[in-house]
Amino acid sequence: MNQTSALNPAAVLELARQVLRIEADAVAALSERLDDDFLKAVSLILNCSGRVIVSGIGKSGHVGRKIASTLASTGTPAYFVHPAEASHGDLGMILRQDVLIALSNSGESTELLAIVPIIKRQGAKLIAMTGNVKSALAKEADAHLDAAVAQEACPLNLAPTASTTAALALGDALAVALLDARGFGPEDFARSHPGGSLGRRLLTHVRDVMRAGAAVPQVSLQASLAEAVLAISKGGLGMTAVVDAQQRIQGIFTDGDLRRAFERDVDLKSVPITAVMTANPRCIGVDKLAVEAVEMMERHKINQLLVADSEGRLQGALNMHDLFQAKVI
Repeated sequence: MNQTSALNPAAVLELARQVLRIEADAVAALSERLDDDFLKAVSLILNCSGRVIVSGIGKSGHVGRKIASTLASTGTPAYFVHPAEASHGDLGMILRQDVLIALSNSGESTELLAIVPIIKRQGAKLIAMTGNVKSALAKEADAHLDAAVAQEACPLNLAPTASTTAALALGDALAVALLDARGFGPEDFARSHPGGSLGRRLLTHVRDVMRAGAAVPQVSLQASLAEAVLAISKGGLGMTAVVDAQQRIQGIFTDGDLRRAFERDVDLKSVPITAVMTANPRCIGVDKLAVEAVEMMERHKINQLLVADSEGRLQGALNMHDLFQAKVI
């Protein structure tokens, strides 16, 4: 291998741009070749009572792992099986009610062709994704997905580059078509991604992050301003709820209300809380999504929010800090 002593910036950038153009053209060409076999592949998977198994070797194996992962995260139960391992026992993981997606650019992978007769014999369906419609693997398939490319992006036209990009894009097209056919929505996606930001946003409810019970400062309608200030100080939420004898929320008194009261030069001990509180405050239900609480607080420029039941009774409270800690924001 020759190693150049100097880098030609213009040549490097032009080569990189050429690679991207070749790969973009390869992916664009796929859309023109989608046909009834693609529809058949979608139908086979939708009607599959088992799971989708994806298999491939070398670079096709790496692409296959990603396709299996994408399918699994978008509502189609799927996993990857290495074809060589399948010949040494892992074939028992594939059952007659399953569908096998086999990836091979040449369509002549020895490891895949070794397991295809067994797969077919036991009744499992085969979807082949190859770059050669006349290959042995394509001929054996119940549905063939044509992932052929005009050329590799490698200057030697040898290293799998455009072909792996095309196979990856075709796998994404299959996964998204299945997602849409299943009516798979954001909440379904969140359930398979509970550790991600989307999962937190769509699966975290107000009841999961709110303060409740003794952790929620509250005073009665008969309380004085001084009692409300004491409740705020003890509660650590920057506010206190004001409730009637039936625990129905009548108002909220916040740090901001306290500052405004001082600006009016009110008497801390004699002024009743009803004279300085914010009456009929905005509230949210326990079953609402935490992101809805964030949206309400941002829209109305408030930092605290009371939580109420359908009868308006106090159930809890939360502030922006709680939502930050829960990583909802």
